[in-house]
Order: sequence, then structure tokens, then C-alpha cells
Amino acid sequence: MSVSAQTPVCEKIRLREGHTVVTYRYGPAPHDAREVLIGVNGGPGLPCNYLRDSHAVLADEDRCVVFYDQLGCGASDRPKDATLWTLHCYVDELEQIRAHLGIERFHLFGHSWGTWLGTEYCLTHPGRVTSYIVADGAVDIPHLVAELHRLRAALGDETVRMMVRREADGSISHPEYQAAITLLNYRHVCRLDQWPAPLQASVADWNMEPYCTMQGPNEFTYTGNMKDWNRIPALGAIKCPCLVLCGEFDELTPACSRRIHDALPRSRFVVFRDCSHMPFYERPSEYFPVVQAFLAEVSRP
Repeated sequence: MSVSAQTPVCEKIRLREGHTVVTYRYGPAPHDAREVLIGVNGGPGLPCNYLRDSHAVLADEDRCVVFYDQLGCGASDRPKDATLWTLHCYVDELEQIRAHLGIERFHLFGHSWGTWLGTEYCLTHPGRVTSYIVADGAVDIPHLVAELHRLRAALGDETVRMMVRREADGSISHPEYQAAITLLNYRHVCRLDQWPAPLQASVADWNMEPYCTMQGPNEFTYTGNMKDWNRIPALGAIKCPCLVLCGEFDELTPACSRRIHDALPRSRFVVFRDCSHMPFYERPSEYFPVVQAFLAEVSRP
């Protein structure tokens, strides 16, 4: 059995605020590994199953790979406290996990909302990050919103008018609105006819409280406390090597990733054809060699 195929080592970590988060480790313990990668999944409020189960293959005898259920989701505590659902709190949570596990420096992998968190972590703790993989992400939310409006315009004027009307009057639970969201999800979130079981498990257990507080009611509507966030002007401060990835039909569009790539001092940019927001499920035979090659290059002495 390969290292990545093994059952992960789970550890509960008590944060200074008194809440507990659960980590999942593949490969050797951090102090025995040549290098460590920490994966930060999308959401917020989404359990890490979908990213953990797909990316465990990145672990080997020399590389420890760690995932965790962010506070408010999965096996971690789910406090009823909306003041916790801020980018600052999640950056501090990641730093507490790093310190508890005794990791001095690590490769950081962020997917989707994990690129918001990952980018802010890199800017806050630059000395801790050896390299940064920015997967299917965006760091300029107003620009992302404009891109999402462009994607849904492809549904046609009548459907867009319906969506705007239902968003305005608070009736987004109506079947016709939900049908439009389902179509957008299959076009731009995961283009597979059958979504993989880990992805279905994460979505089924989504805690919408942090999600709605920070983002909004769905993947295509931003009304939360992150709606004005833009870190493009600050990306020049991230000096570590970076890999920017996205799908051709990604909901966080190639234009979003291009802006990230252009603003980073040391990055390369790869777009996976015929993929959306989950290229690691849609085209794994193309996706993982790119990630492995990047990690091998930045890990050389």
C-alpha cells in the first residue's frame, strides 16, 4: 500500500479560543519528513473531504501532507458565533495549527476560498511559506463578481432577469432559481456527469453559516464580509515560487487566475482544458503531474 493510500492520522488541536479543529495527516510525521505540504480547501464552511481524498496522492515517504477541517465544518467544532467567520480568524487558525504541529516552513496549497485564506496567510507570515500553489482561485472579489455575471449571462437574458429579481426579493429558494444554479454548477464547478463521492460528501455537510457570513447564499452571489476584498495590489510581496492553476471553464475564471499570475513576482500559470473548478477530478492524469513537477522543482536543495 502506498503512503497516500493509507488511512490518515487524525489529530484534534485545541485552539487558544477553546475550540477544537481536526487535522488529517498523510505520510511521515512533520518532524520526520523532508518537507511538509498543508492543503487549505474551499468553502468556507466546507469539510475538507473533497480536497483531502483527492490530494492525498501528494504524500510520499519524504513528504508529509496535512489537511484540516476549518473551524465550523466537518469534524471540527461548529460554534454558533458569527464573529468567528472572518478571514483574520481563519489565518490565525492556520498559524496555530502550524505551530502546534511543529512545522517551521511548508508548501501551501490553497483551493478556491482556500486561495483567499492562503494568500492572506502568505502576506501575514511570509517566512513560513516555501512555495504556494494557487488552485482555482481569485484574490479580487469585485473582479470575480463581474466574471460571474459574465458566466451567468450565457444562460440568456430571460434567465438572468429572473435570477436578479429573485435575488432582490429574497426568493432564491424557488425551483426555477435553483435550476439555474444547478446548471451553472455543472458548467463551472464540476463538469462530470456524476460528482465524485468525496465532493458529494463535502457538499452534503456544508455549514452555510460561515459561508453566508463571508461569501453569500450561493457560488454566484457575493454579499458577505469578503465582497470588497482585493489583494492584487499586495501580491508583489509574495516572493516564494508560486503555481497558479485553473480550469478552462472555472467559476473562478481564468481571467481571475491570470490577474494573480501577472501580479506575483515568481509564478507559472496552467489552464486545464475542458475543466471547471475541479480539474483534479475532471482531468487527474494531466493535473497531478503538473503539481508533482512543481513540488519536485521547488524542493530541490
